[in-house]
Amino acid sequence: MAMTGVLRPGHISLRVLDLEEGINFYKNTLGLVETGRDDQGRVYFKAWDERDHNSVLIREAEQAGIDFFAFKVADKATLEKLDGDLQAFGLTTERIPAGEMLETGERVRFKIPSGHFIELYAEKTDVGNGQPYVNPNPWIPAAEHGIAPSRMDHCLLYGPDIEKVQEIFEKVLGFFLVEHVLLEDGKTDLAIWLSCSTKAHDIAFVRHGEPGKLHHVAFKLDSWERVLRAADLMSMNKISIDIGPTRHGITRGTTIYAFDPSGNRFETFCGGYDTYPDYKAITWTWDEVGPGIFYHDRKLNERFLTVVS
Repeated sequence: MAMTGVLRPGHISLRVLDLEEGINFYKNTLGLVETGRDDQGRVYFKAWDERDHNSVLIREAEQAGIDFFAFKVADKATLEKLDGDLQAFGLTTERIPAGEMLETGERVRFKIPSGHFIELYAEKTDVGNGQPYVNPNPWIPAAEHGIAPSRMDHCLLYGPDIEKVQEIFEKVLGFFLVEHVLLEDGKTDLAIWLSCSTKAHDIAFVRHGEPGKLHHVAFKLDSWERVLRAADLMSMNKISIDIGPTRHGITRGTTIYAFDPSGNRFETFCGGYDTYPDYKAITWTWDEVGPGIFYHDRKLNERFLTVVS
C-alpha cells in the first residue's frame, strides 16, 4: 500500500505530577531515550529504534493526563491540504509555528468532538536510532536499557461523540475502521479501532461521558518474551500493573497494562495482525466483550474500564 496522507502516530504530550519522578520512569524503567528539554519545562523522549527526534513529551502539572496526540503526514503539501479539509469539514484549526516543539516543524492542531486535541505535522529532525544508515547492526545497547520499546505505537482515548470522531478520521484524515465493540442495543458503538496504515490500529476511542481523557498510550515490543521481561522490570521497579501479561481478542496483541508514577496508564505489547483498507471491520458484541478485551480471563477488569487520566 502506498503510504500517503497521514503516515503514522508521531508524538504524545503527557502531564505528570512530579517531573523528576516522571523523567526517571520514562528514561530508566520504560527505557526511552531522552533527547532534549525546552524552556517550557517539557522533557522529550524517543524509543530507541525511532528515528525522529521525539515521540513522547512530559511536563509537570497539577493533574495527570494528555495534552495532545499527533500524527506525521507525508509532506508540507499534505499538511496544507489536510488543514483546508479540516476547516471545510467545520473544524477550527490552529497553526503552531515550527520550533515551538524542539526539532519539530509547523503543526496543525484541532479539537475533536471527544474533547481531545489532535495535531498533524510534516517535519521533524531525523536523529537516527544510534545506527548508521549503511551496514547497521540489528540493535544497540539502548535496546536493552529498561523495558526498551521499539516505538510509541498508538493510544486509546476516552470521550463522547465517538461517531463524529470516526467520521472526521475516516472522511477527512483517511483512516478506516478495523474493529468495533457494540453496546447492549446491538447498534451503538462502545469502542472503535482506527488505522491509517497496515497496523490493527493507530488510534482507538471508547465512549465516555467525560471528554478529553487518556486511557493509555502504547509502546511496541518485539516478542512475547520481551513482554514477559517488561513484567519483571515493572515488578522490580514497583510499577503498578493493571492487567497482564495476557492477550487481547481484539487486535490479537499480547499485552501488559500498567501506570506511570502519576497514574497515566501505559501499555507494552507485541503482536497484532496486519490489516488493509479493503478488509471488512470486525464486530464484537456486548456478550463477548470480556474475551474481546482480555481473551485469557474472558472477563473485564473494572479498573481497566473506569480509571482514566
